[in-house]
Amino acid sequence: MFRLAMAIVLTLVGPVADNPGNLGMVRYVPSGLPSGRPVVLALHGCTQTSAYGTAAGWRELADRMRFTVLMPEQKTANNINRCFNWFERGDTTRGQGEAESVAQMVRQTVADTGADPKRVYVTGLSAGGAMTAVMLATYPELFAGGGVVAGLAYRCAASMIDAFSCMYPGKNLSPAALGDAVRSANSYTGPWPTVSVWQGSADYTVAPANATELVEQWTNVHGIPATPTRTDTVAGYPHAVYETGGRVAVERYTITGMGHGQPVDPGAGPSQCGQAGAFVLDVNVCAAWYMATAWHLSD
Repeated sequence: MFRLAMAIVLTLVGPVADNPGNLGMVRYVPSGLPSGRPVVLALHGCTQTSAYGTAAGWRELADRMRFTVLMPEQKTANNINRCFNWFERGDTTRGQGEAESVAQMVRQTVADTGADPKRVYVTGLSAGGAMTAVMLATYPELFAGGGVVAGLAYRCAASMIDAFSCMYPGKNLSPAALGDAVRSANSYTGPWPTVSVWQGSADYTVAPANATELVEQWTNVHGIPATPTRTDTVAGYPHAVYETGGRVAVERYTITGMGHGQPVDPGAGPSQCGQAGAFVLDVNVCAAWYMATAWHLSD
């Protein structure tokens, strides 16, 4: 059964939907949250737990902007390093393993909280970022958008050994092959989720080339060129936008000089959030806030 947290109290809930991936489920619902509000699914990286959702800033933003945070949690029985198994076909195929467990958690959370099913988003760091790409590819109908932080393209790897070469130095697949991997993962015809890609330029765990692969994968899925419609800077960092039909379909943030981790900006300012720690890096920009703003979570 899934493990559920209301506020910071963990309780067991059952019986619940099928959980073939044997994952834990932690959830934060702000006090007095009305129905019809959004849901953000936050997927932790290796060696982390659901506390990632707090460190990345999602819990404080949930209080501020009024939405639910769903935080699946990997178990050491599945992966000794608590990595989501983003490279195993049995966990990254629609209807199977960890991907199916996460999808069930989303459906249950929407039902339990009366959330707006059209305003569900998924994001994650590293292995959680790769799992974010998995969820967007295998269950695109569940998500309006996603944010991949230091993650990898869907189906970059098909085994643990293959995963290491994907991570570093990275692969160079064609945009068509990357897009076909997503299209073959489901029978969905659109509209496709928007995708925000965040990557440190000095990341030697997940090479920056993976951000390029993600952009090429999702611009191909959206049927647009992998050439930015426009570029600018956000908090001093390069930002590229890829539009279709006058709306942002894909965007890429390059955090210059940042290593492997989640960008945060601790503080009480309107755009600040997060708590610096292991793989959660204070670089004066809170990725969660920029995603939440782009997703209009406060509306």
